[in-house]
Amino acid sequence: MKRLDADDLKKFNLLKHYRIIRKWACKNNGLNDADLELLIYLDCIDLFSKKDFEMGAYSYSWDNRRWNRLLKEDWIVIWRERNRTTQKYNIYKVSFKCKQLIKRIYRIMLGEEDIPVSERRNKIMKGKTYIDRVLQTSIKNVNLDKER
Repeated sequence: MKRLDADDLKKFNLLKHYRIIRKWACKNNGLNDADLELLIYLDCIDLFSKKDFEMGAYSYSWDNRRWNRLLKEDWIVIWRERNRTTQKYNIYKVSFKCKQLIKRIYRIMLGEEDIPVSERRNKIMKGKTYIDRVLQTSIKNVNLDKER
């Protein structure tokens, strides 16, 4: 089996429209950029502890409420509860909702799926702010680009 190198990844054009796709995912799911990227990191780890979360969070802006917010909004779920005798701490994983979002981001990056353009499925298309109107044009350009 051939190992991937930098040129192979460049040919996939994975990061070509990453910023627009990330903005769409964050705006429509009530996340900020750091939350989304941290959830992608945690999805790669699979099972993690709160300590792993804290280690991953060092790369992002400080948000004291991030852990509780992601748990409360069901982006992170408890996989195994602690019982104070044999299991000293909880083990967590990203939720099904989070996994579906990340898979959808990957499908859009690969060109298998387009970013939704209806107002019902995409808050950006309502065009309430100037940034939303600029992103609308970018989303249309991403969807037209079949070489992603």
